[in-house]
Amino acid sequence: MKILHIITSLDQGGAEAVLCRLVAARVEGVEYSVISLKGDGFYGATLRASGIAPHCFQFKRFFQLASFFEFVRLVRLIASLSPDVVQTWLYHADLIGGLAARLAGCRRIVWGIRTANLSPALNSRFTLIVAWLCARLSGFLPVAIATCSVEAAKEHKKMGYDPTKFYVIPNGFDLRAYAPDTAKREQLRKEWGIAPNELLFGCVARWDPYKDHPNLLQALSAVAGSSGAVRCVLVGGGLSTRNAGLMGLLAQYNLESSVVLAGPRSDIPSVMNALDFHLLPSASEAFPNVVAEAMACGTPCVVTNVGDAAVIVGDTGWVVPPKNPVLLARAIEEARDGFGGENDAKRRIDARQRIEDNFSLEKMAQDYLHLWQSVALK
Repeated sequence: MKILHIITSLDQGGAEAVLCRLVAARVEGVEYSVISLKGDGFYGATLRASGIAPHCFQFKRFFQLASFFEFVRLVRLIASLSPDVVQTWLYHADLIGGLAARLAGCRRIVWGIRTANLSPALNSRFTLIVAWLCARLSGFLPVAIATCSVEAAKEHKKMGYDPTKFYVIPNGFDLRAYAPDTAKREQLRKEWGIAPNELLFGCVARWDPYKDHPNLLQALSAVAGSSGAVRCVLVGGGLSTRNAGLMGLLAQYNLESSVVLAGPRSDIPSVMNALDFHLLPSASEAFPNVVAEAMACGTPCVVTNVGDAAVIVGDTGWVVPPKNPVLLARAIEEARDGFGGENDAKRRIDARQRIEDNFSLEKMAQDYLHLWQSVALK
């Protein structure tokens, strides 16, 4: 079976990471191809390392002449690849890839939705327009719609997406790569200047309104004001001293000396091992990969109740409402106060076990395979 994946970009992000894990899983009897509409990005090298050279396009603004020629080239490439199923990822790829696949003669199209919240405050006007168009076309363009989150399926049905076409496939993780590792922990903490026994919180998330770093920084400030500062490392794109907005917030909350700005990193298993607790302060998510990645490394999480975050955490961590720094601060304090106690070791074992039981890479790959097989028969 030939599966063609079309994704908006290969920049650093959750959907892109899941795609790379999925094609690297090497399901027997499946041949993968990958198209990126916006260049090689962060994960292009990762795909090539796994034996798949992505076909990269340079789509610009939708109505520019250059994008029209890229669209024609995309149609021709899809026709030449002759896939059994086209799997698209993210709204722009759903629309552009779906239309191109139809023009190329492929009707077995599976859309991929990875977002649970389309609030105008968190999305560009163009993204909202594309999602609206997709909702109108969902009745006849895709054969099925795959999403990683129960909450995402619910919200998109409300938007007008065809409710009969949704399949929820939770993200899966390579539990050999994401596992407790003392050596990785010690090496990275030394790099960051964190003492071996110093308590370290962390947040792995790019600088983006969805991720709501202001919520986290306000909560850390509240903790520092009531019971002393905690060390916290911020990992992700835009999290450096060059970010004027971020530096302003650190100064406003007097956190310059307690927060480490690590920027984007590719060694996320090492990052999760270096942390004692992972924090997810997001205003919106579908299926936050970083929560499961941390838990697979035995690192408990404090999360906001967005998307399927609470489903992932279960009873192994703390869940608070989004945009509530007071309750987020309280959860951080509870995590800190219980660190090293009699229940702490069990919590870490349980966190790892929950990912093993529910969110393995093998399970996700098989779920996608079953979906594609059912689509191929239509």
